[in-house]
Amino acid sequence: MHGSTNKTLRYYYWLTLEFFKKHLRLIFLSTFISTITIISAITVSPYLITFLSPRETVMGLVGTYNKNDPLPDEIAGKISNGLVFVNEKGRVLPVLASSWEILNEGLTYRFSLKKNLLFDNNTFFTAKDVDYIFKDIKMRVVGDYIVEFELPKPLAIFPIYLSKPIIKYPFIGVGGLYKVEHTKYKFSQLSEIQLNPNKKNLNTLVYKFYASESDLLSAYKRGEISQMHVSKKSIADTFKAWNNTIVEKMIDYSNLLTLFFNYRNPLLREKDVRGAIDATIDRPKFAELGAEAKSSIPPTSWAYNKDLKSTIFDLDYAQKMVKKYKTASDSAKLNFNTYYEYLDIATDINKNLNDVGLSTNLNVVSFSNTNDFDILLAYLKIPSDPDQYYYWHSTQSLSQATNYKNLKVDKLLEDGRSFASFEERTTYYRDLQKVMNDDNAALFLFYPYTFTIKRK
Repeated sequence: MHGSTNKTLRYYYWLTLEFFKKHLRLIFLSTFISTITIISAITVSPYLITFLSPRETVMGLVGTYNKNDPLPDEIAGKISNGLVFVNEKGRVLPVLASSWEILNEGLTYRFSLKKNLLFDNNTFFTAKDVDYIFKDIKMRVVGDYIVEFELPKPLAIFPIYLSKPIIKYPFIGVGGLYKVEHTKYKFSQLSEIQLNPNKKNLNTLVYKFYASESDLLSAYKRGEISQMHVSKKSIADTFKAWNNTIVEKMIDYSNLLTLFFNYRNPLLREKDVRGAIDATIDRPKFAELGAEAKSSIPPTSWAYNKDLKSTIFDLDYAQKMVKKYKTASDSAKLNFNTYYEYLDIATDINKNLNDVGLSTNLNVVSFSNTNDFDILLAYLKIPSDPDQYYYWHSTQSLSQATNYKNLKVDKLLEDGRSFASFEERTTYYRDLQKVMNDDNAALFLFYPYTFTIKRK
């Protein structure tokens, strides 16, 4: 039995040996080709996957949106256009409109629309699709491609307000770089929207929506999204330690942290007292939070006045001014209101106010309760155009809430919107900034930093 097994083994040994001798060249060649193929596949596969896979950027946003809610500006501007576009120099350029004319001594604007423009659902864009709604301004459709706006009084800068993208229900744009491919809803709220590019060499964009910043951060950590925006430096610093993550810092010039005064308070009506409060704010302390502001018109604007004076931190001066103007009748505490998000900053400012002799009640309020204040720390939303008539003119709601009235400011705001060309408007807005800066109408603290966190 044992000898029979040995014979079998010897048989297969010699058979295998003869096979290799006969096919050695073929075996060697096959092994060499296989090795090269495996090495090439390992080296090239990441690039091949990138090439073959659809290029997609998945971004997370905080916010809740229902079907009838307008899309965030970041998305709306990608899928559609307005009648006009305002460039960084303040020039108004036609986009969906081909031209416009001013009639009836400036009370009527007639816009002619471009023909043969298609919405993303392949229907033609016509005048009946223009859906701008303004208080006290009447819009009427004159023909398929002509729309008119009737103003109660002339407004030379009116066309700048027609730059908002026109979007048909639900999310159908015209002339945009992207179109909405699909949407997802969760409990009737938008949870995801995908934008496909209308041009080559653009990534597909997917936006996912989260109820809170903590949910957004968790989604990034789980790998659900590849990019997000946060406003807190502490959060951004955490992700800087991640090897697969890039953190980019930007200045958000659309928001401005501002200290507002209520001019109904006799003490705060004193310009020197407002100047004293300005001198109590140690602006370099906030350098990590944002870029210092001197004006409510940002330095990126064509109308910015670069010659505005800087504030000097001087508690001794502030104390002298407060002592000079504060009387026995001013013994009541000032209501210093703010929101929870800015409480740390308000606390720092409040300490210095107390140190120079101003008694305060620091209150955290809700966004629906802001009227009962002497001092208010809050963000001001900054428009892209320097026209801030709706903020600072004494007839408007913000100035009525603060009781701020300055005849020079009113006149400059009126003149600034009375001319169409930015060259003529520049002089008025630069003068406006100087007057408001000298008057300490409100204290403009900083434009906040925001951080884009994305995977490499």
